[in-house]
Amino acid sequence: MSQSAPYALPFHHHGKSKVRVGRVWREGNVHHMVEWNVNTMIDSDMEHAFIKGENTGMTATDTQKNTVYVVAQRMSQRCTVEQFAIALAQHFVRTYPLVSKAKIYVEQKPWARVQQGGLPHDHGYALQGTEVRTVYVTYDKAGKLDVTAGIKELSVLKTTQSGYEGFLRDQYTLLPEVNDRIMASTVTSTWKYTSQPPCYDAAFNAARGALLEGFLGPAKGGIYSPSVQFTLYDMAKILLDRVPQAESVFLNMPNLHFLPCAPVGSTFKNDVYVATSEPHGNIEAVVTRRTAAPHVSKL
Repeated sequence: MSQSAPYALPFHHHGKSKVRVGRVWREGNVHHMVEWNVNTMIDSDMEHAFIKGENTGMTATDTQKNTVYVVAQRMSQRCTVEQFAIALAQHFVRTYPLVSKAKIYVEQKPWARVQQGGLPHDHGYALQGTEVRTVYVTYDKAGKLDVTAGIKELSVLKTTQSGYEGFLRDQYTLLPEVNDRIMASTVTSTWKYTSQPPCYDAAFNAARGALLEGFLGPAKGGIYSPSVQFTLYDMAKILLDRVPQAESVFLNMPNLHFLPCAPVGSTFKNDVYVATSEPHGNIEAVVTRRTAAPHVSKL
């Protein structure tokens, strides 16, 4: 292509998606297991592949897929999903001269050890709910590491302590005002670390607990939510308080409606609802510490 051609290639990368890997660590009779769904993406000096059709120096997507399994095996001690993603990103950047930055996104499937007769099973696991733990790691030639942890499909619901009043009304508004309703959502959240926590598992558990506390409130009595927006902001504030290494929290919260239902021959008594999933409201925001820059969710 002529240098004077009216075209440019300001951005490009390539990677492998949906690489599923199971990793088992055998510690005597007790086995520890995780399942990860891995997406790799690398920035590299490969303009010539696009412009000239030359593949010299390219780290093929098949190589990236195979490397996922290699690095998983190299993690000889039990590790968190964050530690695995960091090791994978660093491998690509440190191994291949043309790679300037690696971007790794991993979802961890919610396998949990089964309890049998009140005891944890040595090697038995079962899936727990729908929620998925996530991490997005970037690492570049300059050694800059960014880690953004998260959770998605965290389904939460409370049967009271929620209302919605005082909103604008016009000729298109049919929604009645209410001060007692079911509030439900499937939460997606990510939080970016400004420094790395001493233990990623502990930080994740603290973040998850903060999200639940902000949504539900105390076990006795709960906490009133005047809107999804207010509750979302409260959830993010608690997370930032509980996880000091986090600087920015993204939250997406669909408002999943349970509509009051009056069964045939009766009236609604705050007891029967029509459960719906769509259409639904959709609320999202980023909450940061005052001096921090907001991040954008990978999801």
